[in-house]
Amino acid sequence: MKKKNFILIILDIVLINLAYILALYLRFDGNIPQLFMETYINNVIAISLIKIIVFYFFKLYKSIWKYASIDEMIDIVLASIVANALAMAYMTLTQVNMPRSIYLMAPILDMAFIGGIRFSYRALSRVKNGTPKNLVGCKRILIVGAGSAGAMIIKELRNHRTLRSIPVAILDDDLKKKDQNINGVPILGNRKDIPRICKEENIDEIIIAIPSANKKEIREIVNETRKTKCKTKIVPGMYELIDGQVSIKEIRDVEIEDLLGREEINLDMDEICGYIKNRRILVTGGGGSIGSELCRQIARFNPEELIILDIYENNAYDIQNELLRKYDDLNLKVIIASVRDKKRIDEIIEKEKPDVVFHAAAHKHVPLMENNPEEAIKNNVFGTLNLVQASDKYNVKKFVLISTDKAVNPTNIMGATKRICEKIIQSKNEESNTEFVAVRFGNVLGSNGSVIPLFKRQIAEGGPVTVTHEEVIRYFMTIPEACQLVLQAGSMAEGGEIFILDMGEPVKIIDLAKDLIRLSGFEPNVDIPIEITGLRPGEKLFEELLLDEEGISDTSHNKIFIGKPIFTDYNYLLKELEKLKDVTSTGDIRKIKQSIQNLVPTYKVYKQLDSSKKENKDSRKSINKIPTTSSLY
Repeated sequence: MKKKNFILIILDIVLINLAYILALYLRFDGNIPQLFMETYINNVIAISLIKIIVFYFFKLYKSIWKYASIDEMIDIVLASIVANALAMAYMTLTQVNMPRSIYLMAPILDMAFIGGIRFSYRALSRVKNGTPKNLVGCKRILIVGAGSAGAMIIKELRNHRTLRSIPVAILDDDLKKKDQNINGVPILGNRKDIPRICKEENIDEIIIAIPSANKKEIREIVNETRKTKCKTKIVPGMYELIDGQVSIKEIRDVEIEDLLGREEINLDMDEICGYIKNRRILVTGGGGSIGSELCRQIARFNPEELIILDIYENNAYDIQNELLRKYDDLNLKVIIASVRDKKRIDEIIEKEKPDVVFHAAAHKHVPLMENNPEEAIKNNVFGTLNLVQASDKYNVKKFVLISTDKAVNPTNIMGATKRICEKIIQSKNEESNTEFVAVRFGNVLGSNGSVIPLFKRQIAEGGPVTVTHEEVIRYFMTIPEACQLVLQAGSMAEGGEIFILDMGEPVKIIDLAKDLIRLSGFEPNVDIPIEITGLRPGEKLFEELLLDEEGISDTSHNKIFIGKPIFTDYNYLLKELEKLKDVTSTGDIRKIKQSIQNLVPTYKVYKQLDSSKKENKDSRKSINKIPTTSSLY
């Protein structure tokens, strides 16, 4: 037993006996009858033993009392009540008579003495260690949010002296809280007062402590913090916290995902479990950004076997090791293969017999595919065809294609090849027992090759940050959110659908660049220049999510919509694909693009755009065909 605990037990024995004697003293106005005093002395060992055992059971000797809070006080109250109830039961059973009022006064005095000795230790620790002795060099902290998270941050900052951070003020939008305080820290105003309070109080750092806040509220608060020169940090949303508990280690810098991401996705776990649990799941491109996150999400639902297929062994190796560390009982297999290899794909599907295939393997970089159209066609189009035909042949139950908004009215080779993939799955679905569906969404935050990692590298190098056009806008979604919605859409699939995910509000890329520069602690076009480089080949100002003729219908999930099938002639498609294969083998880019246009009439070579009003107006009209208030704009 630790020395401190031994001392605490001795103190408790003294205090609980002192409480009984004091209760007797108060009951008889200082003249304790000898009978009751002798009765108590004869039972003092039994009473002390009962109470110490109860205190031990309630873990009063395992708490670190210099961090004691309301939880520890509740434990003391409950322990005192239970201990005295058992002591009374013992004395009743042994027919020992004591005044009934003693049984009421004793627990109250126990609470006062037992709690008092412990919280006095915390008070002494607070006086001794709560504030750094030398305030020079300490960060002055402003906390936004006067709720439980804000109170916890104050406690954590005071308990971790090595951080040398002092909570100076709190802001909260609840007007009723103004001029009050939390643990001695005053509430001085609301979020609009951030610039003023930072200046008046010489604030060094701002912590946003509102885990329940939605993304719009976070953006508004961050907009106010930008008016200061203070570093801004944030407590993550409640769904990111372990058991909802806030601690110093959870506080992190504000990230672009906090500003662009949406609210936590509500998933129908039963529906997802219904087609993944105890099923054999194959993920192609399983080592990529989307594929690897799909594997992480799928592993949570206890598949019979998870099969990762990828041509790049390093990525596959990384996700394999990660999943095996997290899921000891996961039946995992990694296959290195190319979706281009028809014979190999046939062998894999026949041998592994997957119930569900998530097809995420694809070439996706627009400029690279413009310069290498043959590779885009071989991988995206014929790789998908190989998987679709093998899945049909060997009775895969469900096939989910990961598609892109660039497949809509494509202006680049990559988008056109993905539109062909959508046609393959929609037409094959008409004659197959396999349920073939596609899930279409926009840009994914932080994925390999996306704009955000590029901007971060450019900022780290001192700039410039390159933006292709001042008017370019894109839809963004976080990787986990995209994959969660893919899984949910898969559970809704009946065959032939193109599921369209709610991508939220479009974001100007130049605004995104400015946000990242500010979040990195710099001023756009002052510390880090922004350079306009011109649109790249095949790049649009605005991406779309829906073809004119597709129409859209709701689903049971408010972030998932369905575009109706518009192409179903599989045999015609096969003939055109044979022509495309022949043309692709020639390497003639002009003929390749002409062949693609025969397959995808909406495909056109996109000219370099200026920011003319007509171009912008036409593009915005295309976007606004998607529902606005309920979903996608």
